[in-house]
Amino acid sequence: MFLFSLWQATISLGDTEIIVGEGGGVGYLDMLLIFLVAIFILLLIFFWLRNFLKIKGQTAYGVKKVILMVQVPKDVIGKENREEINVQKTQDMIGVAETFFSSIGGLKAEKGWRSWLWGRQDQISFEIVVKDGLIYFYVACPAYLRDYMEQQINAQYPYATIEEVEDYNIFNPQGSILGSYLTFKRGNIFPIKTYRKLESDPLNAITNSLAKVGKEDGAAIQFVVRSAKANWRDEGVRVASAMQQGKKLKDVTKTNIARELGKTLKEATVSTPKEGSLAKPEEPYRLSPLEEEMVKGLEEKTSKAGMDVNIRVMVSSKTQAESQILLDNIANAFTQYNIYQYGNSFKKSAPSSLKKIIKEFIYRQFNEKKKIILNTEEMAGLYHFPLPATETPNIAWLESRNAPAPSNIPKEGLLLGINNYRGIKTEIRIKKKDRRRHMYIIGMTGTGKSWFQAGLAVQDVKNGEGVCFIDPHGDAIQDILERVPAERAEDVIVFNPSDFERPLAMNILEYDTEEQKIFVINELLAIFDKLYDLKATGGPMFEQYMRNALMLIMDDPESGSTMLEITKVLSDEDFRNYKLSKCKTQVVKDFWEKEAQKAGGEAALANMVPYITSKLTPFIANDLIRPIISQQKSAFNFREAMDNQKILLINLAKGKIGDINANLLGMIIVGKILMAALGRADAPEEERKDFYLYIDEFQNFLTESINVILSEARKYRLCLTIGHQYIGQLVKGGDTKFKDAIFGNVGTKVCFRIGVEDAEYMAKEFAPVFSERDLINITKFHAYIKLLIDNANPPPFNVGTLPLEGGDRELAQKIKELSRLKYGRSRKVIEVETLERTKVGEK
Repeated sequence: MFLFSLWQATISLGDTEIIVGEGGGVGYLDMLLIFLVAIFILLLIFFWLRNFLKIKGQTAYGVKKVILMVQVPKDVIGKENREEINVQKTQDMIGVAETFFSSIGGLKAEKGWRSWLWGRQDQISFEIVVKDGLIYFYVACPAYLRDYMEQQINAQYPYATIEEVEDYNIFNPQGSILGSYLTFKRGNIFPIKTYRKLESDPLNAITNSLAKVGKEDGAAIQFVVRSAKANWRDEGVRVASAMQQGKKLKDVTKTNIARELGKTLKEATVSTPKEGSLAKPEEPYRLSPLEEEMVKGLEEKTSKAGMDVNIRVMVSSKTQAESQILLDNIANAFTQYNIYQYGNSFKKSAPSSLKKIIKEFIYRQFNEKKKIILNTEEMAGLYHFPLPATETPNIAWLESRNAPAPSNIPKEGLLLGINNYRGIKTEIRIKKKDRRRHMYIIGMTGTGKSWFQAGLAVQDVKNGEGVCFIDPHGDAIQDILERVPAERAEDVIVFNPSDFERPLAMNILEYDTEEQKIFVINELLAIFDKLYDLKATGGPMFEQYMRNALMLIMDDPESGSTMLEITKVLSDEDFRNYKLSKCKTQVVKDFWEKEAQKAGGEAALANMVPYITSKLTPFIANDLIRPIISQQKSAFNFREAMDNQKILLINLAKGKIGDINANLLGMIIVGKILMAALGRADAPEEERKDFYLYIDEFQNFLTESINVILSEARKYRLCLTIGHQYIGQLVKGGDTKFKDAIFGNVGTKVCFRIGVEDAEYMAKEFAPVFSERDLINITKFHAYIKLLIDNANPPPFNVGTLPLEGGDRELAQKIKELSRLKYGRSRKVIEVETLERTKVGEK
């Protein structure tokens, strides 16, 4: 309204003056001056308002930016990385970043009233940051460009991982903060040195300057980048063209006004040659070799996509002097790009205020006054992700690579975890029929393999499956118990040898058929061989006496057939004679009556008995183990437990019962489960229900039974899941039969972080997708998996294990107590029964 009124007043002016009151008048020129001043003031207000809105808009855009942390693996080219990397190879690897920046420089620059008024939001910040003593690489972009950025990064860096993170903070509240811009000393048309003209990776100098930043300090280099407008090339093309026509640089780089004014003055002062006179024509200027090189550089810079760039360096340290040193060191690292005479070079450009540059750094704002223009080749030399040859310490490398899950991952079955690849999360499941080919898990202590097995067992429990979990530590049993549904409480059998008051019976010598009888004897001999290495120390004599003792007491179970009777039949002549009177196997009777009792020398019975009984005494004399192994009838039947899908939780915590006792009981249970599975031969295959056996630290329970389970138990629906720490646990005295059986029969292999020696072996299983370095550096609760899918092994991939859902500790305690009352027996009753049985056969 003000402008409209002013315009009306102006057009109504007379020829000379206008009367505004009785006191006098205002001249036309005065009125025009007032009008111009008003316009000027309005323009100031308008541009101030526009600047205010741009700052507000840039701040709002900065808050909404997505912060992506990008990590690449150190060894992205496997064993080839050990070879010498020459200059050409380094340049080729940096060239990947140039391709990446070409996609950004090729974006259409934002235009229109909105970007003019509020500022552009298509700005992407590439940052190298030191925090807590480690060097990280970040990319901050608008949310609408996130997918595009991830796609472009993954396209050029297929092994990189991109993780959205919270914004970082490098500032120490009690420290000193300094910051500076890096700008050009000359115009934007002049190039800097690119990686193509350097003998080594320029990033090394920059990261080395950052490596000197202490753990309590912080530093960041921020490149705020956006695509340049199309006319950025015009000046460079004009200068290069003019110089090629024989003009000096100082003449063609003057402003248009100065150039035209100089031309006019020259024409006015230089006299026109007289007609007929011989005027000597002016010779064109010849470019020097350096100037020709500069023209070439101008053309090369304008031949590629360009970007508007702000370069900020921020540091934070305990004192201002230390901050200044850090700032100077980082800025000096950029001198390697300088072309001093006929190119461009960087200079520090102090901010108008420290508070302003801090704000612009935090919100990643673009400062038009500090803008420089770089092409994609220049930008790639300034910022790219570290190369395999980069030896700067403290870089936060990607510890292990990721790989995509195969496209035919089952949609149903047991959930193993989540594959996260390039932001795409895929549930990893395994079918029932593939689980029958068993699962092998390897990983160092503390990597999450026990947690992983417990999570799988919990799923089976909730799915109503039959499960047995053998735990040598006890923690996993508690985790599973706390997650047993209330409706399955009756199915739980907790075998806890450390329960002193109500032990559960476990008689290894129990059998139903003659075939099982032979199996039991062989199994017990294998167990003692595992415990005492009898083949090296006892030889065939131990086996001969032990086997005949077992056959003698098992021939008549009613008169006593437990491990307690083994020592008695060897050392008590009256009991042995009583057993011989019940024996139905003539070969056994002949051994005792015609051989053992009449043998002399080292083979004499008096010499053999102490040797054999000394192997049994640690268990029989143990107050915890004796009530378990001395009961005639086991607390439960393994075959019934498998067929009725019970939940067997075997707590063999070594800290409570000791290593040797835990190993004995574990091997007994494995043998009984195998015997029960083989007994399913009397049922049609379609009626056999899957039963899942989990064994943690299974190397402690290795006998021939494991080999049989791996090779034959599949048809009897016994599905094995075994885990341990390192491959050397499978080899004994150079014998690799267990290792060969596992790697030759197991369908699914899961590898958590392992040691160097194991990585060399396992890398062959997971090649060519993953290398030894990957296997050594897998993060906790993550693993590589070679999954069996429809009886075929697709390429391996990474999987993140799932956390266990919240449990009910009170319900777990009730279930445990229910199992004790249901399957356990009073210790006093057991001792009375055992005492009565020892009197059998006495005179």
